[in-house]
Amino acid sequence: MSRSNTAHSYGSVAKTFHWLTALLIITVIPLGIIANDMGYDTSEQLARKFLLFSLHKTVGVTIFFVALARIIWAISQPKPNGLHPERKAETWLAETIHWLLYGSLVMVPLAGWIHHAATTGFAPIWWPFGQSLPFVNKNETTAELFSALHLIFSRVMVVSILLHVAGALKHVVIDKDGTLSRMWFGKSSAVETTGGHSNVLPIASALVAWAAAIAIGVAAGVFSAGAHDDHEHAHDDTHGTAILETIASDWTVQSGEIAITVDQGGSKITGSFAEWTAAITFDPETGLGNTEVTIVVPSLTLGSLSGQAMGADYFNAEAFPAAVFKADITPSGDSHVATGTLRIRDIEMPIEMPFTLSTEGEVTTMQAVLTLDRQDYAIGSGLQDEQTLKFAVGVELNLSATQN
Repeated sequence: MSRSNTAHSYGSVAKTFHWLTALLIITVIPLGIIANDMGYDTSEQLARKFLLFSLHKTVGVTIFFVALARIIWAISQPKPNGLHPERKAETWLAETIHWLLYGSLVMVPLAGWIHHAATTGFAPIWWPFGQSLPFVNKNETTAELFSALHLIFSRVMVVSILLHVAGALKHVVIDKDGTLSRMWFGKSSAVETTGGHSNVLPIASALVAWAAAIAIGVAAGVFSAGAHDDHEHAHDDTHGTAILETIASDWTVQSGEIAITVDQGGSKITGSFAEWTAAITFDPETGLGNTEVTIVVPSLTLGSLSGQAMGADYFNAEAFPAAVFKADITPSGDSHVATGTLRIRDIEMPIEMPFTLSTEGEVTTMQAVLTLDRQDYAIGSGLQDEQTLKFAVGVELNLSATQN
């Protein structure tokens, strides 16, 4: 069997590309559906979801490169003539579906890859070349856009595959011609063919189909923020209203941020708590004081992990919506240290937090960096594999305040 195509049959290389692509597609689609629908309420569920999404992404990237190689090979080869060139409409439809498939095999994995590179974390691609892409920055707007395009393009791909299979079955069952045998291995029966191919109309038709699919997606609200992301959680502001009471403090916080960084599958994911209060008593002359910080746990945004972080095996925000840090402040050399306790969930642990102070005018700025162990607070206790989620959690506090 020749490696190259002829006017009447496909070569072994084209056949290998065809069936390898088919195998990869029937693998990647179920992986994506199962992973997307799988819950993540427990650590075990999250670990399985994590595994399936990594498999899905890795197979998807493989499809992308196989598709590029297949297209390059197809361009370099003559395409066998159609068996029924006199059937103009049928030939046009078949060619249009082929172009839709070629486009899908590139655009579906590429859109998913860009979404992966633009978002923060969750399930890495299993290969040694990193998780980023050139010219793609971490940006939630970009991630949302390409997540929507990935969804739309994948739907077009599924419809195209179903039409392609239906056409193949028609040739076998109704026409009883040699279409399928031309794409199978081994010696196929000789089939005389006539007529060439015109790609202009099928390509134009495929472009119209893509545009129509995107328009339908817009009308259906697919591009609306959060419409297709099952990882995000909706933060209810009533949590903060119920938890954060009016506090008495000698200092008024002007601005600040409490940020955390986790490492999931080798990807650093940083988020912050939107709602918190700090009651501060502090004498700049003696360097002595105390503080009580109350944090609204459901106000955390942590990229694609926001929803999971609220689950029962993690912060369990429904049962424990607040985290509280209480400490005494003492000077320590050129800086200060806050020594006290941090309560997360129903676990209270001793903590020592060094921090620095700087003053400009009436505004004093406090900065602190520390590392917590999630195991101390039974967060993700079912995930004992640091390849999935590392134990260390980085915490950064930046706070600017004025004395009353």
